Amino acid sequence: MIDTELKRRRILMLASLATVGGLGSLGGIVNRGYAQGFEPTKSMRGGSNNYRPNAPIVDRIGKGGFTMSGMVLRAGDGLPLADQRIQVWAHTTEGHERDERSHGATLTDENGFFNMDMPQIVPAFGQAHAHLAYDSKEFKAVFLRPVMSSPKDTSLSANFVLQPA
Repeated sequence: MIDTELKRRRILMLASLATVGGLGSLGGIVNRGYAQGFEPTKSMRGGSNNYRPNAPIVDRIGKGGFTMSGMVLRAGDGLPLADQRIQVWAHTTEGHERDERSHGATLTDENGFFNMDMPQIVPAFGQAHAHLAYDSKEFKAVFLRPVMSSPKDTSLSANFVLQPA
């Protein structure tokens, strides 16, 4: 059973995401038909393009200046998942998304949040977008390709709801 404090924190996190428009990027996670309401995130078409297995965990990619962030929850009950490895890569002002220097990974904190400082994302194939992956063995792999609303944005959020492997 989830204690009251965890329930309260989860409600506050989801409310803050909805307030800033981030809940939509969770891809419809709240679904009463799925066990207790948190449906697993599905991989996006093109999400695994230029993926590099085992990209190193880094403090930031390149010189930074752009923030890629999000949260990772467990499917079903929506509990935040700590210490989950999220890989990030993109076409930026410092390199193409296929370049090794444009890839890096980070771990979620105790509340399931992650942040990656990276160079400004620039359009590739007409769209400014990032790639993110969860690729560890504990949960099923998920590849995302979120598109920025404007190439001038200085941050982007993408969230994962993971189901056991």
